[in-house]
Formats: sequence, structure tokens, C-alpha cells
Amino acid sequence: MTVRILDTTLRDGEQTPGVSLSVEQKLMIAETLDKLGVDIIEAGTAISSRGEFEAIKAISESGLKAEICSFARIKFEDIDAAADANADSIFMVAPSSDIHISSKFPGKSKEEIIEMSVQAIEYAKERGLLVEFGGEDASRADFNFILKLYRNAISAKTDRLAFTDTVGVFTPKKAYETMRALRENFDVSVAFHGHDDFGLATSNTVYAVRGGANEVHVAMNGLGERAGNAALEEVVMALEFLYDIKTNINKEMIYPASKLVEKFTRVKVPPNKPVVGENAFTHESGIHTSALLKDTKTYEPISPEIIGRKRSIVLGKHAGRASVEAIMKEMGYRATKDQMREILNRIKDIGDRGKRVTDADIRTIVETVLQIKREKKVELKDLSIVSGVHVMPTASVKLKINGDEVVEAGVGLGPVDAAINAIKKAIQDYADIELVSYHVDAITGGTDALVDVVVQLKKGDRIVTARGARTDIIMASVEAFIEGLNMLIV
Repeated sequence: MTVRILDTTLRDGEQTPGVSLSVEQKLMIAETLDKLGVDIIEAGTAISSRGEFEAIKAISESGLKAEICSFARIKFEDIDAAADANADSIFMVAPSSDIHISSKFPGKSKEEIIEMSVQAIEYAKERGLLVEFGGEDASRADFNFILKLYRNAISAKTDRLAFTDTVGVFTPKKAYETMRALRENFDVSVAFHGHDDFGLATSNTVYAVRGGANEVHVAMNGLGERAGNAALEEVVMALEFLYDIKTNINKEMIYPASKLVEKFTRVKVPPNKPVVGENAFTHESGIHTSALLKDTKTYEPISPEIIGRKRSIVLGKHAGRASVEAIMKEMGYRATKDQMREILNRIKDIGDRGKRVTDADIRTIVETVLQIKREKKVELKDLSIVSGVHVMPTASVKLKINGDEVVEAGVGLGPVDAAINAIKKAIQDYADIELVSYHVDAITGGTDALVDVVVQLKKGDRIVTARGARTDIIMASVEAFIEGLNMLIV
């Protein structure tokens, strides 16, 4: 069986606190989700705002292969907005638990909720929409009422049913049993919509499929209200690799899609997040990396290339000889046994002091021990910053690049941003460099604290880390950036 994927990144995902997407951003994410192979894109709630309506309309008219869906309540105005936005379908929900019915439709009986649902479904069908109907907060509702509500929805010609675990209170066992019961009672497609309030969204969704659900609602990176929705990347990979249940997802697009959503929503993916977190295919322990270099299956359940990623070996106090030799080989260096012992000791010393070992640290240690003098391709000759209450932060920089002097200026949200932007402009004719991440720590207290800045820079498929340490955060940031450039620009 092939499970249908409804992606709600642009609806439930955008309801993540602090997330707000422009029409252009929503369209770009929708295009990426379409390339990813999702079957249904829930593009938003057409009635909620003019911008939301325009976004759904733009996505609906962009010629994507996926079905474009709008969320709707059992209200005619919601249905009209979705139809007027040219959506293909609606995901319509009716309150089904006692607490939702009493709070959303005070004074209404359960019979009245059923009648309102039937009228709304029939009207949506008249407007030419496919209807996926669900009981909101179904996991806390009386199951006999759910069955009655769904039977009436079927009579009103709903196309699909959905069961929603709105506040994430289901367990995998309950999800399995509920889906099995629904499939025994109804012939139409049944979807499961799970939230992660107790950290069970992925497990519940997988077990819902095992119980008979042939569609799942998920969001990229597990975005969504409160603790989020079931994560697309986790559900898809678990279904396909652990249970041999197929989806239409182009798995090599998973990581690129995750990064785009992270960029536009500004919700940082935790490093230890399964599948798409930065640590998911990163190895440090010497014991692990030694085995990994012989056979990647030793400490990786799947190959990172499957989801469009690459593995990374980093060094720290757990580093072993094999991982250091592998990184040195990438740099083009070889060492004697004594030199290797010294290199390893120096790397472990940095880790023992609680510091992250960057690529720049490794290169410096290796070149120092091997007594190699490397010519710097990029040198900072001058830097000036102008910033104030009524002045846009502006930086002017003079660099020496491969022997040529280059002067550029840049503006930014702050002086550090302006300085980095000026450097990026100065080197744009030499290399296309992307700042992947920026991290700063104050090593000591007080206004004269030593600042430790670690940056990740990317050129093509290669990512390097570099450090700058100064009492001046601007100079520390520039120092780290230029150190990274010297490893990327050859």
C-alpha cells in the first residue's frame, strides 16, 4: 500500500508561535513540497486573512501536481473563501469533544453539530470542492458520537475522513485500535492528524497507518501549534525503512526542503532532531568513527545521501586516530606516528577545556605540528563601522585577496551584520560563500569579556567551521569569517 501524505506546514506549521510567512515564501515552500512529492498541500486557511487568501490562490494557480487544500470550519463563509481561492479541496473540521462543542458553539447540541456538518459538506460539494471531513479533538470525544458524525458525513458525500488528535493525547496502541475500528466501519479514505504534546506524534502516526489509515497529516520539521505536528521526515522514513510502507515522497528532497522551511520560518531545527538535525549524521567518538570509516552501517541506520545529506566527522576530546587521519587526508596532509600523537593530544586538550573544535583549529594544529607555513589567501587590511540610534549600521572593509586589494561597504541590521555583508560583497567575485550558522559565547563576565565566535561557512557542498576570539565582538566575528574564507578559497 502507498500512504498519501497531506503536508500542513503552510497551515498548522505556520500556526507555530512567532511564524508568519509572506505570499512569496508560501509559494516557494509549496513548490518545494510539490517537488518533494507530497500528495496534498494544505496551503492555509483562506478565510483567515486577505494575505492568506492570496497565498492559497497563488499556490492553487501555479500548476503544481499536488492537490491544494484549505482548512475550513463548518461555516459557509470558510467554504466560499476556499472555493474563491481556487483550492481543490478543504479539510473541514467540526468540534467533536464536549469541551470543544461547548466552547465553540455554546448552547448547540451534538445533533445540531451533525446537522451543521451535513449542510456544510453538501454546500462545499455544490461549490465543486473535494471534502476531507474530521472531528476536531476526536481523541477526547465519545467514539460512538464520532461514528455517528462520520456516518452522516458519508451520507452528505464527503470524499475522505480524518481523525484528529488535536492535543496529542493518543498512545500508539490507541491510534492503532481507533484506525482499525474506523476502517472496519467506513470504505472511504481515513487520515490521521497527530500532535506532539507528549512526544508521541510520530509513533501515533505510524501506528495509525498500521491500523489502516491510508493518509497522514504531517509538517516539515515537526512544526505546528504548541509542541508541533507529526514531522514529515520522521514519519516518512519510519514508514518506508522500518515497516516497508511506501509513500510518494522523493526522499533526496527531504533535507533541502527542511532547510528551506527552517530559513523562511526562522524556527531553528534542534541539532539532535531525527533525520534533519545537524547531528543526525555527525560523528565524533573515536570508537564510532573508526568503525564508520570501515563500514558506514556500523553507526548509521540509513545512508545520509538517501535524504540529500552528507555525513560529517568532527573532532573533540573523544576523537580517535582514524577520524583525525581521515580529516588530514581531506586536507592533503600525512603525519608520522609521533606527529599524529601530538596532533591528537592538542585536539583533545581543546575538547577537555569545554571548547568546540573547529575546522580552523584542526588545520592550525596540524600545520603547526607539521611545521607547514600556509599563505593566507584573504587578509583583513582595514575595517571601519558607523552605527547609531538614527544611522543604519554601515561597514567599510579593505581586504587583500590573492594579492589584490578590494574595498567594499555593506549595511546590516547591526554592526556585525554590516561587517559580514561588506566582506561577502568583497569576495563575491572570488567565491560564492554562504554563512550557515553564527554562534557567540562570552567567555568571561563584564563589559570587557572575551567573546568566542564560531561560524559555519559553506561553498558548494563543503562546510567549514572557524573561530574568532576577541574582546570586541565585531572583530571576533570578522576574524572567524576570514579564517573560514581562507579554508574555502583556494
